[in-house]
Amino acid sequence: MENQVKIHFLGGSGTVTGSKFLVETPELNFLIDCGLFQGIKSLRELNWKDFPFDPNNIDLILLTHAHLDHTGYLPKLVKQGYKNPILGTLPTLGIAAVILKDSAKIQEEDAERANKEEYSKHHPALPLYTTSDAEKTIGLFKSIKLNEWHRISENIKYRYQTNGHILGSTFIEIEIFEKRFVFSGDIGREKDLLLEAPNKPEWADYLFLESTYGDRLHPEDDSDEIFIEAIKETVNKKGNLIIPSFAVERLQGIMYKLYLLIKKNKIPKIPIYIDSPMGNEVLGLFEGFSKWHKIEQGEFRKMLSYFNIITSYRDTWKTIDENKSKIVIAGSGMVTGGRVLTYLRYLIDKPETTVLLAGYQAEGTRGRQLENGASEVKIFGKYCPVKAKILKMESLSAHADQKELLDWMSEIKNIPEKIFLIHGEPTALDSLRVKIKDRYNCAVSIPAINDVVTLQL
Repeated sequence: MENQVKIHFLGGSGTVTGSKFLVETPELNFLIDCGLFQGIKSLRELNWKDFPFDPNNIDLILLTHAHLDHTGYLPKLVKQGYKNPILGTLPTLGIAAVILKDSAKIQEEDAERANKEEYSKHHPALPLYTTSDAEKTIGLFKSIKLNEWHRISENIKYRYQTNGHILGSTFIEIEIFEKRFVFSGDIGREKDLLLEAPNKPEWADYLFLESTYGDRLHPEDDSDEIFIEAIKETVNKKGNLIIPSFAVERLQGIMYKLYLLIKKNKIPKIPIYIDSPMGNEVLGLFEGFSKWHKIEQGEFRKMLSYFNIITSYRDTWKTIDENKSKIVIAGSGMVTGGRVLTYLRYLIDKPETTVLLAGYQAEGTRGRQLENGASEVKIFGKYCPVKAKILKMESLSAHADQKELLDWMSEIKNIPEKIFLIHGEPTALDSLRVKIKDRYNCAVSIPAINDVVTLQL
């Protein structure tokens, strides 16, 4: 008798956010990732809907990595009744704990501000989840060992392998009734400043492949030159260089880049401020998990001495009021929240300000609006005119580009029965679909949100 497996595409389908893939089997049900939707309003509104599958009937959650779009819905799921283990590598769980507490705090603060300034249509505005919900979620975390098969039922086992995207990130192989399902997570770069190249799967009957940059190759832009020119111009204009940054990996990568430029005397002396409470905590995790990245521990500590780490909101205001040229690196990377909004609210209308976008900007985010040349952006309920110079840098991306995605598949010995392209916007998904069919002659599917695919194994 054939065994039936159902895959529920509950997020990260036709979009780059909200990754959630429910696998329903005769033996148990599990979720791969549990991310928050970000970007356009119609997606963000999905976060507020009840989960479409009874959380009490999910036996475990497997996390590929810690980013908010892969973990940020977890406290909401716990709030709705989920109480079983949440599995990931030690660095993933460490970073996820930081991200979830930060997310809960931001949502509580946003709700409080919306109620105080009365710019929400909800009365009262409520957070999606609270710090208490985040703490309860973290209590369910359980770490796993890499490169080992772990059996979870009679006919189901899983294995984690590193994939070079962020500290602790992995792809997950799951054997279900002797068929291998591979969930890529977000795949990193072949030549990354901080991390080793991704491992590659050797067998996949069903492959779930991310497609963020499925339609493009990363430009060979010289990030060193972009930094050098932007910093020199900032000093000459007596302005501010603001770099919105993801707290995990991007922040540490930018710091390391700037540290190397400082060591080589390539940039003028200028104060550099790190204003990311979450990023500061992740810096501590980088120090604690030194075997997971390429910077030697002594060098890492030396690097930190060159930066001004801001720890209080009072110091954020002092930094804004400081009447001298400076570099500020602050979250969030797509300008959707965090301390960077406070800087931009007061500095984006000044021609001597430069904003350097150093990563992917999803549809519907302020970062995408700035990238596309918006003349104004809405921050904390007010429209701010954009007079700052906007620069874009893509070479620091932590995502594999089209070539690297295709190469990541190159060691799969069999022809997969089906490849599902996930975590991408429509153009990227379709471009990668064509390339995979041309190179590997595989059956490729592009599922939409809430699609359910039934497989007879």
